[in-house]
Parts: sequence; C-alpha cells; structure tokens
Amino acid sequence: MQFADVKNDIAFRKIFGNEQKTAPLISFLNASLELEGEHRVVSVSIANPYQFPRIAGEKATILDVRATDQSGRKFVVEMQVADKTGFDKRVQYYISRDYSMQIDKGEDYPLLHPAYFIGILDFPFGTDTDYHTRHLILNKTTNEHLLKDIQFSFIELSKFTKEMHELETPIDKWTYFIKYSEELHVIPDFANEDEGLKTAFIEADKYQWSKEELKAYDNVTIKEQDERGEKEIIAQKAEKKGKMDVAKKMKDKGMPSNDISDLTGLTEDEIDLL
Repeated sequence: MQFADVKNDIAFRKIFGNEQKTAPLISFLNASLELEGEHRVVSVSIANPYQFPRIAGEKATILDVRATDQSGRKFVVEMQVADKTGFDKRVQYYISRDYSMQIDKGEDYPLLHPAYFIGILDFPFGTDTDYHTRHLILNKTTNEHLLKDIQFSFIELSKFTKEMHELETPIDKWTYFIKYSEELHVIPDFANEDEGLKTAFIEADKYQWSKEELKAYDNVTIKEQDERGEKEIIAQKAEKKGKMDVAKKMKDKGMPSNDISDLTGLTEDEIDLL
C-alpha cells in the first residue's frame, strides 16, 4: 500500500468529503468533538462533496468540508497547513456565518442548530502544550456553559508526538493517521477497531486511485512546492536587502570594507558597489 499525504487538499477531501463513504467523517467528528451516547453523530450529509480539479494546474475548488448531521448540527472541518494572518478571526467569522445563515430574517431563533469548527493545523496555535484543544464559551467566574451552540476543536499536528504504541483515544489514532499516513505501508491494527478510520486508510491508498485523482494530487503537491520556493526567495531577498542597508550605513561612517564584510557576510565587491 502507498498512502497519500492527508494534508494534501485532494487526499483530505477524498477521505472526508466523500458523500458515498461518510464513515470516516462521522468517526472523525465524534473523535475530535468527544461526542458520546445520544450526542454522537450517526449520519451526515455533505454540503460540498469531493471533486478534484477539472484541468491540470487548477486550484482545488473546496478548501474545507461542510456537513450536517441527523439532528441538524453543522460542522466545518478544515485543513490549514500554513499560519495565515488573522486565522483566529477568520474561523470565528466562518462558523458564525454558518450558524446565522441557518434561518432567514423573521424566522424563529429556536430553529438554529449548533455549529462546530474543527481545524487540523500544521502549525502551533496557542500556548497550550496539548495537541488537541476544545474551545467553549464559558462563564468567566463559574465556568458555567450556557452558550453551547458555537464550539471549536483544534488539532495541532506539530504538537503531536505520540508513537503508535502510545495511542489511546480515538483522536490519538486519527491524528496519527493524518500526520504520518504517507510514511505507513500497511493498515495498522488500531485502525481495525474503527470502521471509519479503516475506511480512511483504504481511501488514502493511492494504488486504488484513478489516473485523474493521482494527477490532481500531484498538481496540488507541485503547487505547494512552488509556493514554498517563492516564499523562500522573497525571504532571501529581504534578508539581503537588510544586510545591504546596514552595510551602507557602516560605509557612510567610514568603516573599512573588509570589516563590513566580516560583520554582514557580504563580499567586499558588493560593499564597494554601494
């Protein structure tokens, strides 16, 4: 078996956005939100089902998976691989919008159903050392949980360090799959205990994918590599400009070129041209 990197947009939506195979999404929702008993998700309908780009190089059309369960609760599951400015405000806006758009002007507020945002993050978010955090609206003094309709769950992959033999909870096992899927070559025993997770492994096996899916997967990978390369070039140029600015000030003060070179790392020829 050759499993795909779940952090790739195509693989992520193929696993969690497949309206024909919703067991992985149901299992993941219950695990990430710690839903038990009568509160567990039993069935879901997906608002933006999986589809891969229509032409080579086209950006994937779905950035997240939106679903509604049997009781009307709304869920947004998103994979975020880069620390975006204003991420905290954006996720609050997203889930608040999804919550408020359930009813039209003049309709009764009791028709509103709870809305949950689940973020899988490939960067640190907050100072908590736990990789999985739940965020609720609580009374500051009593911790009473009266405002229950909007909740957040974040899974920070960079903080997840458990080995396979240390996995205990369902979210441990799901996070291990999401972070390390590309490094595995067989379905681990722990996945056989959860039909949804086992199905996720099967769906992630690239040997079972169509040529179109593999091509779309590679296109996303290439695009991500190109974007990383562009960012590195920009950073290098900014660093070089900073050194040149400092060197110019040193030169204006009469410092010898060889001393400036030692301090900035610039060549003497570069300094002489300032």
